[in-house]
Amino acid sequence: MSQTPDRHDTGRGTGPAIVAIPTYNERDNLETTVAAALDGCPQIDVLIVDDSSPDGTGDIADALADAHPQVHVLHRAEKQGLGAAYLAAFAWAAEHGYATVVEMDADGSHDPADLPRLLDALDRGADVSIGSRYVPGGSVRNWPLHRLALSRGAGIYTRALLGLHVQDVTAGYRAYRLDGLHKLQLDTVNSVGYCFQIDLTWRAVKAGFTITEVPIVFTERRAGASKMSGAITVEALWNVTRWGLAHRARQLRRAFRRGRIEG
Repeated sequence: MSQTPDRHDTGRGTGPAIVAIPTYNERDNLETTVAAALDGCPQIDVLIVDDSSPDGTGDIADALADAHPQVHVLHRAEKQGLGAAYLAAFAWAAEHGYATVVEMDADGSHDPADLPRLLDALDRGADVSIGSRYVPGGSVRNWPLHRLALSRGAGIYTRALLGLHVQDVTAGYRAYRLDGLHKLQLDTVNSVGYCFQIDLTWRAVKAGFTITEVPIVFTERRAGASKMSGAITVEALWNVTRWGLAHRARQLRRAFRRGRIEG
């Protein structure tokens, strides 16, 4: 079910904003997450992007849309991954006149009380605001040590190879100004899993975007199964490695050309 939204302006310079929540088998979390988002920022809208969840998540999403005029649903025919879900959400938000889109997980790991701070960062001039676990004031709760080590290690590897200064490059809680997203050439994005977040961070840096990291407390999901898998990890490792090697090769070529000119 989809509705023509009556857009709610947040009262900020960011203009009307919508929270995009991708879902696949999140029936045990979705209602609580949406209710918390509306409580945390009452003037914001919510777009649930469901990939035909076999557990009935889509039906719950439709019921929430029927009950709340601020909630909208985008049903997709099959599971296509996090990246495709967010790209669909960006296109939907732009088509319906929103100025800002916020990415939020459905599993309760992102605290909706942080929404105003993410939007405030955009209002103060950021093009992208990232809810960061790894800046002072940020933290992770209830993660096993191996999961934290994987996340930290991925961040260190990515920052080193790509030369990034963003501390939480894989963060999934973030807000974008929609008027700048066209500069990121989204039609060329093919990252499927959590690598999507690294991909867009890398593109935003290269595009010269102002990126602000807002400290958040990330809490492990309350119910349901994590979507992290070996294939998702391999995709991220492969993409970051090839992007990084290409980036370093370009740097070396530029340095070589400068040296020849100066010589």
